[in-house]
Amino acid sequence: MPAPTVTVAPWAKDQPPTEATIRQILHDEGLHYYRWSNGPGDVYGAHTHPYHKVLYVVAGTITFGLPADEQQVVLHAGDRMELPPGITHDAVVGPEGVVCIEGHRYN
Repeated sequence: MPAPTVTVAPWAKDQPPTEATIRQILHDEGLHYYRWSNGPGDVYGAHTHPYHKVLYVVAGTITFGLPADEQQVVLHAGDRMELPPGITHDAVVGPEGVVCIEGHRYN
């Protein structure tokens, strides 16, 4: 069985989705979700989660580091990232801060 991978999907339309649109997408997927935000330059050290994380950026930017892959992923407004359980990641918030909506799957 292949190792789980992080997926990133940029928003395909010209304008980023509204917060209401993102909430509806996650609701339609059956996810419980919440909104969070951080100021410019805030840092999350390397960590993992026991759940599948589904994250949309509403505004601003955030860079996720994936140490095992020696990769960095920059997310902008409208971008969606899916992070399987157990994947080590860190993050640095961009210069304008970030607002995200995040949902979790436990299966």
